[in-house]
Amino acid sequence: MPKMKSNSGAKKRFTLTGSGRVKRKKAFTSHILTKKSQKRKRNLRKSTLVDRADEARMKRMIGA
Repeated sequence: MPKMKSNSGAKKRFTLTGSGRVKRKKAFTSHILTKKSQKRKRNLRKSTLVDRADEARMKRMIGA
């Protein structure tokens, strides 16, 4: 059986936490920021966790 290949794009976007969950950045921060409120933009800066339903797939993609 050949080795599993990890997804290079996913490796750059997702990281594992100490407890084994998958951490990700939030979307909607790249452009058209003038119409978004300061509060919304501030909350988008924080990282969050990948949903449990997608966790196994993301771990497989990053080779964890």
